[in-house]
Amino acid sequence: MNGRADFQEPSAEVPRPITHIGPDYIPTEEERRLFAECNDESFWFRSVPLAATSMLITQGLISKGILSSHPKYGSIPKLIFACIMGYFAGKLSYVKTCQEKFRNLENSPLGEALRLAQARRRSSPPGHYYQKSKYDSNVSGQSSFGTSPAADNIEMLPHYEPIPFSSSVNESAPTGITDHIVQGRNFS
Repeated sequence: MNGRADFQEPSAEVPRPITHIGPDYIPTEEERRLFAECNDESFWFRSVPLAATSMLITQGLISKGILSSHPKYGSIPKLIFACIMGYFAGKLSYVKTCQEKFRNLENSPLGEALRLAQARRRSSPPGHYYQKSKYDSNVSGQSSFGTSPAADNIEMLPHYEPIPFSSSVNESAPTGITDHIVQGRNFS
């Protein structure tokens, strides 16, 4: 017994209502299988190749003298760093592929939440974002992988116009400061 009362009739097929996908969400068996599959595929098809490639490139740069090796530990610290960065880059590069697999999953509350979030992003104009009120109903607003309260409230990042950059010394100097020497009184 799991400690929860189950008041459904055994023959009734009632889909679970989507109220909130958060840290307390318990994935279905199919979702667990897909999580394991995504984890394995992201490791073998993205993380391992990117980690190995980044380590080979780093070792090549050290061998050519472009990167210096540590006097005591040699190339090991830089190779470990390259391996770790390649591993995480591989995991991050697989996120969209895994989300697509969950979106295609039938009868999945998590897949439904991802489909709703994607539809919401497509329906809003580009560069537009809005912040949900904390008083809004949670039924209509699911997050895509809502682990952070801040991530649940911001739907899309704002569009910022680029600021022109100038490397001229005169434009970057604070106002009120001049480069000329102030002529003072001659006290001779």
